[in-house]
Amino acid sequence: MSTPATAPVPTPVNGRLLGLAHYASRTLLEVELAPVGLGFYHTVALRNVADNGGTAERDSLVGRLLDTVRILDEATARQTVDELTATQALVTPAPGRLGLTDRGRALHEHAQAEGLRIAARLYADIPRAELETAGRVLSLVLERANAELATAV
Repeated sequence: MSTPATAPVPTPVNGRLLGLAHYASRTLLEVELAPVGLGFYHTVALRNVADNGGTAERDSLVGRLLDTVRILDEATARQTVDELTATQALVTPAPGRLGLTDRGRALHEHAQAEGLRIAARLYADIPRAELETAGRVLSLVLERANAELATAV
């Protein structure tokens, strides 16, 4: 005799669930990128430079890392930039400036492609309308959190 399947109990969205989802998918990305020597902070830095036309002021990049990864401290952000420079993903074409090298561009593109592959697997079979709703909700939560942080600092 078979028993009827019960529908899973919906889990309300909260910070813990969002954090767990983020860290799980981030870990998947880090596992894929470890063989090429990239960590999560490296990918954030490379994306910031790439999104800025391939160049950035060193201090500005450190600031953007701190703004993007709120739990990052300044010493770790500077170390991340230094590591990318040491591995020739970034170069210093002028004092205080950073430029994306061909290697850095290739690493950035590799990281983006891996991220898209992981997302495709994780979001497979979730209806587009639900993903759009989740996107709107998360954008609103981010906007509200940023507004609160702006007044708290």
